[in-house]
This record gives sequence, structure tokens and C-alpha cells, in this order.
Amino acid sequence: MRDLALHDRPREKLQRHGAGVLGDNEVLAIVLASGKRGQDVLTLAGRLLAASNGLPGLPGLSTADLARQPGIGPARAAQVLAALELGRRTLITRTAERLRLSTPLQLASWLIPQFGAARVEQFGIVMLDTRHRLIRAAVLSKGSLDATVVHPREVFREAAGASASAIVLFHNHPSGDPTPSADDQALTERLVRAGEVIGIRVADHLVLAHQHYYSFLESGRLPR
Repeated sequence: MRDLALHDRPREKLQRHGAGVLGDNEVLAIVLASGKRGQDVLTLAGRLLAASNGLPGLPGLSTADLARQPGIGPARAAQVLAALELGRRTLITRTAERLRLSTPLQLASWLIPQFGAARVEQFGIVMLDTRHRLIRAAVLSKGSLDATVVHPREVFREAAGASASAIVLFHNHPSGDPTPSADDQALTERLVRAGEVIGIRVADHLVLAHQHYYSFLESGRLPR
């Protein structure tokens, strides 16, 4: 950092102009704090971003993955993951008034910070009351949906126990592509039919992938 002009140093730029003007590598450089012998912190940050395929890929790395990167190690890996967790927590709204999630975008904005970057596929439900206010969310299975049986009994037992009026199905695609598979479509149809019998409406099914999502409702593929 000492080789950079004062006005180009990330910390000084942040102090003068705010964090919004910084590039991804500069924000990460501030988190890392210092470089290593023969490599300044901006170069180190740039190489870490390249190894993770950019900023969206960082949350998908484990502590061990990060620590294996040259110049990172366990302590810096912990710094990076702690910074990512702080950012994630700021995106999860916690208010005394229950959160209202009535559109696919609102649901995705709440779900993605928690589940979008998971390294394994997870299936869960968001339970809502009659006004589409959040009751709670629950992960019901982990593993590929074509290999893990998601039984309607488990889904609706959880929803009935929470006195939910409606549920939103969700699962993540670790590949980063939210396009649903034939298995996703079949599961959606099965659970919509079961919900009609039980009296708990399936309002949508969201497929999450890093910063993107796919909504069966928005796409007109939610069975009626």
C-alpha cells in the first residue's frame, strides 16, 4: 500500500468519498488489511477474487478453501468470512412487526442472503399467515432433489404446526444457474396438489442461485 499514491489507497479513498466508490478488490483489500512479502494487498485481493470467480463466489468458499489461497491462511480466511457474515446479517430484516413477503422479489431478497450461496442443495419452506406475513422458514432436506425425497407429509406437518395459511417452497442451485429441472417441476406439482387437499396453499417455488432467482409463479409454471 505504501507504493500507492495517498489518494489511491483504499482506506483513504473510503474516508474521503465513502465506501460506495471502492472497487470490489479495494473493499476486500481493506478487510485483508495487509499484503504479504513481495505482493501488496490490492494484488492479493485481486487474486483471491479471481480464484473465487468474483465477489459472488466468495460466500461459497469454506474457511479451508480460503486458507489454501496463497497469502491468505486461517486468520485472513476468518476475517473474510466474518465480513461476509456481517453483510449477510444486514440484509436479513428483523423488526418487531412481522415482515410481509407478498412478491417473489421480496421473498428472494430475504432468502438469497441466507441460502443462495450454500455449497450443497437445500430444500425448505417459508411459512406465511393469511396476510403473507412471515411466520418462519425451515430447511427440510439437504442434497440434490433428485436424490433426496421431499415428502409432502414432512412439508405440511411443518406448515400445519406453524399454523401457516400459505407456504413458499425454496431450494438453491449451487451451480449458480437457477433454471429449474424436470425434477423441480415435478416436485412443485406434487406439493401444490397436496396443499390443495390439506388446505395450505403453495404460493410459489423459488430456485435460488447466488444473486439470482427463478420464480415458478412469475414464470407461469406454478400449477393452478
